[in-house]
Amino acid sequence: MSEILVQEVQPDPEASGTTAAEQAATSAEGDLTDRDREILAFERQWWKYAGAKEQAVRELFGLSATRYYQVLNALIDSPAALAHDPMLVKRLRRMRSTRQRARSARRLSDGQG
Repeated sequence: MSEILVQEVQPDPEASGTTAAEQAATSAEGDLTDRDREILAFERQWWKYAGAKEQAVRELFGLSATRYYQVLNALIDSPAALAHDPMLVKRLRRMRSTRQRARSARRLSDGQG
């Protein structure tokens, strides 16, 4: 029998947009950070904030809209987020899937012309 060497690779906190403190707040079980929970809470009721969603994101999280959606998409793919708020995460996944299908259909129809 041959042995398989597995090396655990730690994610780069700068690449994920999380700080060292947020990384430390995340336990080995994959629990959510405070920021992750805040993002999920914001997504649950962002429409209650006055003004544009992107402005609220910048004020609350200090992130550009693009970076926020990158973080959100990674977050809704995590099992910890699904365990934390299954209905919200499933709704966000469903909405993302619908948008992806619509983009694919548009690309296909544009190519048929």
